[in-house]
Amino acid sequence: MITLSRVTKKFGPVTAAAEVSLKVAPGEIFGLVGPDGAGKTTVIRMLTGVLAPSSGTLSILGADEPEKVKDQLGYVPQKFSLYGDLTVMENIRVIGMLYGRKQPEIDALASEILGFTKLLPFKDRLADNLSGGMKQKLALAAGLMHRPRIYFLDEPTTGVDPVSRREFWQMLYRLNKAGTTVFVSTPYMDEAELCTRVAFMHGGRIVSCDTPEGLRRSYPYKVLELAAAARNIKALLAGCRLRDVNIFGEKYHLVVDDAAAAKEAVLEALAAAAVPVASLTEVAPTLEDVFVALASEVV
Repeated sequence: MITLSRVTKKFGPVTAAAEVSLKVAPGEIFGLVGPDGAGKTTVIRMLTGVLAPSSGTLSILGADEPEKVKDQLGYVPQKFSLYGDLTVMENIRVIGMLYGRKQPEIDALASEILGFTKLLPFKDRLADNLSGGMKQKLALAAGLMHRPRIYFLDEPTTGVDPVSRREFWQMLYRLNKAGTTVFVSTPYMDEAELCTRVAFMHGGRIVSCDTPEGLRRSYPYKVLELAAAARNIKALLAGCRLRDVNIFGEKYHLVVDDAAAAKEAVLEALAAAAVPVASLTEVAPTLEDVFVALASEVV
């Protein structure tokens, strides 16, 4: 359904995407994950025809140019781009007309889609007066007015509250079950866990691509989760053989090669510093652990 082969995009001396190769199958929820500036938006813009690759080839729905199948693609950009001085329903009608729908069809489809996105009670509210989460739902609804086969979403929940994020992803799942292939970029690891497959981008390159479970399985290290009342943990554990120390909420993830030996060394170091340890246990790596390791390997 989607194939990229060594696709590169340059802006003058800057390479935003470097030899990106990917394949996305029909019916997937494919996640593109990475830090700001990794190249995620550039890849999505090339796939939707907004940008042309500098080199390499891409195919989408059997076409070598997205422009040829644009009527089958949906796109929600990072920034809300609908009309703030129009109501929810007026925005939907404008988008429907731009797609060549006739008025009775627009009204029927608008009611269905606004019901699906739970925006029907707010159909007469100005878009500027919607919350961040509701604006993203409106963007989602507008992109569905032509029933796309592939839906591209570029960090659609950035800045959205947790409840709205969860509702948004529930809608994506319902769309996917109805047959829509979803291609979404996100900086959130909990959202990456919801994808069928995930590609991690860093510095314009695809560093790794697999299912969430496959990525966790490929993690080569052990993780110890530490709960201790000390702010200078890294300094206190400087003498221990640790690969990395990362903060996870109120706890720390210690990345090690040998869990048993590291546990003993950590307990000894903290005891010597008179730091009480609430818990120190080996845990399964999270996707965040995996991506932190992948990012450090390519820096």
